[in-house]
Amino acid sequence: MKYEIKKFRDGQVAAKILEEGDLEVRIRGNSYEDLFAIAAIKDAWDAEHSMNKTATARLTIYCLIGQRSDRRFNAKESFDLKVIANFINSMGFDKVEILHPHSPISLALIENSSKLSHFQYVQKTFEAIGNPVLVSPDAGAYKTTHEIAEKLGADLVPSNKVRVDGAPQISIQGDVKDKDCLIVDDLADGGRTFKFLAAALKEQGATRVYLYVTHAQFNYGFDELKETIDHVYCTNSYKDIDDEFVTQYKIV
Repeated sequence: MKYEIKKFRDGQVAAKILEEGDLEVRIRGNSYEDLFAIAAIKDAWDAEHSMNKTATARLTIYCLIGQRSDRRFNAKESFDLKVIANFINSMGFDKVEILHPHSPISLALIENSSKLSHFQYVQKTFEAIGNPVLVSPDAGAYKTTHEIAEKLGADLVPSNKVRVDGAPQISIQGDVKDKDCLIVDDLADGGRTFKFLAAALKEQGATRVYLYVTHAQFNYGFDELKETIDHVYCTNSYKDIDDEFVTQYKIV
């Protein structure tokens, strides 16, 4: 079904339903403005379909805002993902799909939610490079990367980062000499961690190092990546990037 969004000069967001039927909203979802746009669309749809018990409403969020704030990090601080999840739950969607959520906490907090797989984009990247060794950047990413490696029939090298006297120390747990490597992760806020990991891989003999992230925010450190990373692959779930250094899969 079709709808339109209108934004007023004071920032207000309003929605209008243009035809009846099942509702399907697909949106980046990476800002509070996006959340209010979703709420306005759902409210307008509810007004027209309150008596239609067979019509369904489905929401796809490509880059869930606040997904890294999946716990209360310190006392007296807000649990931001819980606040966001409660707002989404209040809209009453029948189904919510989230592309490559940062952790299972998002799915636990958001009702009727399920994970939208990023596998096809990693597979495209893997085939474009030509069967590289997959590298998980930390312990948290290992399980997901291991599952992808099994599907692709790819070699997997785990890595881990710890801080010693405030400086990052990276350990590579496998042989990467004379091999192309593909670091696989869900989200890049900055680029420094991947820069250091790529440097460590090349110090151990890796020929080239590529990076795949589903959610390419790159709020800082993007130019630093070019010092050690050979190319970046990502979706445009967060934003569009116009740079020869980046291959971006258009999903929005």
